[in-house]
Formats: sequence, structure tokens, C-alpha cells
Amino acid sequence: MAPALQLPTPSQTITTDASSDVTITGKIYTRVRLATKSDLSHIYKLFYQIHDYHNYTHLYKATESSLEGLLFKENPLPLFYGPSILLLEVSPTPFKEAKNEEFKPVLTTFDLKFPVVEVQVEEFRSKYDDKSDAYIAGYAFFYANYSCFYDKPGFYFESLYFRESYRKLGMGSLLFGTVASIAANNGFVSVEGIIAVWNKKSYDFYINMGVEIFDEFRYGKLHGENLQKYAHNKDKNNEGSC
Repeated sequence: MAPALQLPTPSQTITTDASSDVTITGKIYTRVRLATKSDLSHIYKLFYQIHDYHNYTHLYKATESSLEGLLFKENPLPLFYGPSILLLEVSPTPFKEAKNEEFKPVLTTFDLKFPVVEVQVEEFRSKYDDKSDAYIAGYAFFYANYSCFYDKPGFYFESLYFRESYRKLGMGSLLFGTVASIAANNGFVSVEGIIAVWNKKSYDFYINMGVEIFDEFRYGKLHGENLQKYAHNKDKNNEGSC
């Protein structure tokens, strides 16, 4: 029979061994930073999880190698113009201030109303630095887009996702707000993306963050077989060209 656990103090973290769950109570420390190549395995897993959340795992074709080619090119575009991922990490202990980084990580803390349990300790332990008690909680994925209506680029906000343990803590506002802050401070004119009208919690979240919903527009997508039909016309389209 296992010995009885003592009740934790407000800032205490309970661990038993390297493979066990980690329970954080009282206060949790967070860091929002740009993803690096060392995060590829975590990004791959997070992308799979968001597909699973939407019941789209049958459409998930990415590999870690293909994601590396997409996200971490040898000759990247200027900062924030290419595909960009912000990761939100959590820890029971404070993060150190970063030095000499293109994007200075955002550090903050959250007072917890209920314990948070990290159940995938090894799968999502951060590989970013020598801090061994930091875990990847979620991500925001965005990139620059352009419109003939503006003379400057905006951000297309592709997705925001948190692992189940880290939902309903207010971290979504931190992560989306960081993307909006980057846009506002670097001359981008907007942050826009698709809002799932069926997901009321998500819909209300973006409304509360100041996002304006345009009911007169519908999302359109040319893909799959319908897109490939145009590939057969490639040679015809080039006929007569110099």
C-alpha cells in the first residue's frame, strides 16, 4: 500500500520519479518564445493533436522532415514573414531572462485555481535550454499575408492550440495577445484567420480579444482533386509563351 501523500503547499510541485506525472499547484510560470529546430518533435505531436481534436487525423500527412523544410529553411524569410510558431512553455519554477534573441520571450505567471497535471512529462519536456522542468503547453502558428486593400502585410493566424491540461487557465489570451503585440509593434496591419462558428467557446474567445467577425464573407478552398485538375492544363497554358 502506497504511503499517504502530504497536502501540497500553494507553490509546491509533486513529483515521484522521472517518468511520473507532475502536478503543479498554486502558481505556474510561463514563457512564450519562438520555436526552434530543436522543437520539431513537439511541433509534430502538437499538430497531430489539433488534427485529432477536429477529427482530421486521416488528413495529417506531415512528417518531422517535411515540417523542418516548411518552418526552418536554410535561407529563411525576414523574421515573422515566413511560417512562424510561438510556443508557450510552463514550469513550476521561474524562467531566466533571455539574452541576444531575435524575439525576446514573454515571461509571466498564473495563479492557479486548481492543480494542473502534466501527464506527458517526457513527451513534452522542453529541449530549448538546460531547464529540465519546462514543458510545452501549446502553440500559435501564423505568417505574413498580403491584400490589395492595404499597403502593408498583415498576419494570417492559422491556429492556436493547447494541450488539455492547460486549457481554461487564461493562457490563450496570453498567446494570441503576444501575436497581436508582434503585429502592432512591427508594422503589420491586421491579424486575421478562420473562426469556427460551431465552437462557441473559441468564437467567444476571439470576440473578447477584439476580433471582428465578417458574416458577409465565406471561406473558400480549392484543393485535392479539384486543384489537381488544373495541373493537366499546365502545358496548354504555356503554349505560345516565349
